[in-house]
Amino acid sequence: MAATKVDSNAPVTNAEGNLITRDGDQIIESNWNEVTETFDDMALKEALLRGVYAYGFEKPSAIQQRAIMPCVKGRDVIAQAQSGTGKTATFAISILQNIDLANPECQAMVLAPTRELAQQIQKVVLALGDYMGVQCHACIGGTNVQNDVVKLGNGQHVVVGTPGRVFDMISRRALRVNSLKMFVLDEADEMLSRGFKEQIYDVFKNLPGNVQVVLLSATMPPEVLEVTKSFMRDPIRILVKKEELTLEGIRQFYINVDKEDWKFDTLCDLYQTVSIAQSIIFCNTRRKVDFLTKQMSAKDHTVSSMHADMDQRERETIMREFRSGSSRVLITTDLLARGIDVQQVSLVINYDLPNNRENYIHRIGRGGRFGRKGCALNFVTKDDFRLLKDIEQYYNTKIEEMPTDIANLL
Repeated sequence: MAATKVDSNAPVTNAEGNLITRDGDQIIESNWNEVTETFDDMALKEALLRGVYAYGFEKPSAIQQRAIMPCVKGRDVIAQAQSGTGKTATFAISILQNIDLANPECQAMVLAPTRELAQQIQKVVLALGDYMGVQCHACIGGTNVQNDVVKLGNGQHVVVGTPGRVFDMISRRALRVNSLKMFVLDEADEMLSRGFKEQIYDVFKNLPGNVQVVLLSATMPPEVLEVTKSFMRDPIRILVKKEELTLEGIRQFYINVDKEDWKFDTLCDLYQTVSIAQSIIFCNTRRKVDFLTKQMSAKDHTVSSMHADMDQRERETIMREFRSGSSRVLITTDLLARGIDVQQVSLVINYDLPNNRENYIHRIGRGGRFGRKGCALNFVTKDDFRLLKDIEQYYNTKIEEMPTDIANLL
C-alpha cells in the first residue's frame, strides 16, 4: 500500500473517482466501487434474510452496500467507517452467509477490544442468525474458563472474543481453528493502539494460512496499515467519508459552563427541566464517574455507573439494567464509547469533552443509531472551546449553543 507525504486533511478522490483518505502522513485509496442497494439483491440465504428483516433493518447502510458482497466472496477487506454506521452487521451478515451449519467446528472468529463489545457482537450474530440455528460463543476475560472450555467443546460456528482469552483457548486446544474460514478484527485502530498487537499476532500465527481477513477501523493509523501489510492478501479497501458517516439525525449542542465546578449544577438543572427516556453521561476518568454517581445519587437521581475497574459480573448486571430501562442514566468512561447499542438512548451528555477527537463520534453515536434521532450535549468550560472547534472541523459539523427550548428537541 503506497504511503505518500501529504499536507491537507481534506477527503479527495483519485482519477477513477475512488475516495482517498489521509491519516497523518499516510494516504489510503478506496479500490472498490460496487454498491448493492438492497438486501434482496445480495442473494443471501433465505433464513438469514428473514433474520436481517426481523432485526429491523430495511435498507443496507453505506458500508453494508459496499462491504458485504466482497466479504461474502471471500476477499480480504479493510472497511473504514465510524461507529453507528452498521459495521457489526456488515461482517455478521457475511459470516452467516458463508457458514456451513452442518459443521459444528469454529468457522469464523471476531476479535474486539472490550468485553462489552464482544458480547454486543455475539448478540447481533445470534439475532441475525436466529432462523438459522447458528451457535456463537463469546470468549472474554473475567468469566469462568471452564465454562468456555465446555461451550467450545460442544461446537460453536462463530467465536467472538477479546484477544487474551481467545489465545488462551487456542493454547489449551479448547478452541480448534482448522475449519476457520474468516478472521475479523473489529475496531482495529483501538485494538492496536491499546497494545493488543502481540496477542493478535499470537492468535493469527495459529490460524490456517488461507484464512480470509476482514479488518474494520474508524481511522487508519500506521499500526493498522502495518497489520494490513503483514496479514492481508491484496485487500479490498472501502472507505466511507467522514461527512457521510456522521452525525445525521443527531442534534449537537454545547452548554457554556465556564468553570469545571459549575458542571454539576448545570446537569441537575437539565434533568429537572427535561424529561429524558434514557441517557448516557461520559466522563474522562473513572474517579470522575464515581464522583458524579455519588453526587447524583445524593440528589435522588437514579443512576448507574460503569468503568474498567469493575469486575465482569458487575458490568454485565449494570448493562442489563440499563438495556431493560430499569436504570435510566448511565455514567461511564470511554470504555463504553464503542459498539454499545442501546436503542432507547436519546441523549448523550459529554460531561467532559473526549481527550481524543475520534472518540467523539463513538460517544455520540450511542444516540441516534442507524438514522434514529438523538441529541448530544457537550459541557464546555472556557478552556475547552479550542477542543470543541477542533471537533467541529474534524467532522465537518456544527455544534451550536443549546437553545432554551431544548425540551422540545428531546
